Amino acid sequence: MKRYLSLINIFYFILLVVLLNSYMLVKQNLYSLIVIIPLFIILNAFPGMKPRGTKKLRLKVCNHGTLLLTLFVCSLIPSVVWHVILAFLTLPGAYMDLIFSALYCTLASAVVFWNGILCVYATSVQMGIKWRVIGALCGMIPVLNLIVLTKIINVTSEEIEFEIQKERISYDPKLAEICKTKYPIVLVHGIFFRDSILFNYWGRIPKTLKLHGATVYYGQHQSALTVENSAKELTARIKLIAERSPYGKVNIIAHSKGGLDCRYAISELGLAPYVASLTTVNTPHRGCLFAEKLLFAIPEKVKNKVAHAYNVTLTALGDETPDFLAAVGDLTASVCEERNKKLVFPNDIYAQSIGSVMSHPRKGKFPLNLSYRYVKNFDGENDGLVGENSFAWGEKYTLLRTEGNRGISHGDMIDLNRENIRDFDVRAFYTELVSDLRKRGL
Repeated sequence: MKRYLSLINIFYFILLVVLLNSYMLVKQNLYSLIVIIPLFIILNAFPGMKPRGTKKLRLKVCNHGTLLLTLFVCSLIPSVVWHVILAFLTLPGAYMDLIFSALYCTLASAVVFWNGILCVYATSVQMGIKWRVIGALCGMIPVLNLIVLTKIINVTSEEIEFEIQKERISYDPKLAEICKTKYPIVLVHGIFFRDSILFNYWGRIPKTLKLHGATVYYGQHQSALTVENSAKELTARIKLIAERSPYGKVNIIAHSKGGLDCRYAISELGLAPYVASLTTVNTPHRGCLFAEKLLFAIPEKVKNKVAHAYNVTLTALGDETPDFLAAVGDLTASVCEERNKKLVFPNDIYAQSIGSVMSHPRKGKFPLNLSYRYVKNFDGENDGLVGENSFAWGEKYTLLRTEGNRGISHGDMIDLNRENIRDFDVRAFYTELVSDLRKRGL
């Protein structure tokens, strides 16, 4: 709440307390409403709508809502104190004045609260589903609702502070071209996802890279195919991008299965002349023993039903020939081992790999917080899906951890949940990653 300790906000607080507890003034002079109502409307409309450092409407509305909730919480104590004093002044003779004053204050406070809570619910990213549900469930429980509300205020105020800082960095003229690589960037998604305009698989990463000068394209391949078939689609797509670019090559950053698809395309399908570098992110180069055991354990009928449901759904969403079981089967440890024996990667393409691990399952997002324990039984330290011993490949390998017990999951590495992790700034990481490619002349 430190962000809101300013002279103007202290003025808003004093004004709100006066307005919330102005019933006795209104009773004595009804015309005072001519001043009170406009002031109350202004107080609900303008505070926090012009935070320094941002032009984003989402952050402005979120800041407005957070400030209103802060004012609401802070006004509770003086309002209670005033009504205790009023009780001594009015009881027992004029008890109705106390009742009407309390109702007046409660209704006006409710307007401020609902204005604030709707603003943050509609605009906050970091609250996630978790705090939205907790807030809704605890809303009618005295004391607990104030504790939860305070937590929500802390979450949203930290989000605003962090996002404004990121915005300042993004628009810093000195950093405008730090990601302007010689060759364009192609982002290649993993299994079970598609490149969509409505929901970007890579979260806030592409926008950040573009603000720093990068040219970004996407793989645009189907969500679930064998490695070979995905590689064929990517080969056609990446060749087209490379041929249209000034220097005829691209830098590929591929996540999860996308890394396997790109390796195959480069080694087996003639994509090598069009690629300057390949960076794999949390790719299971040696496969997932967890996936192999799971496929073996699940009854055939169940597997076929799940696969059929997936294939039908993704066909409706735009995939031409999705194949759930074939895609998953190509991620098993035995299949990856056989594939690795055949693939020979060219020496003239810069190759690097990145991996991450979760530190504690409870701190991650659903469903990777649940799968972490099961994967650990088979693959050891992991990101919720892939074991750490499967990540390393290429000339350079980077393993990411956090100092706290949060860790970095498979989804965190592509900003899937748009979560600001305390010890891992995903946007800064990719900015540094692409900046390094630029320094290498790529």
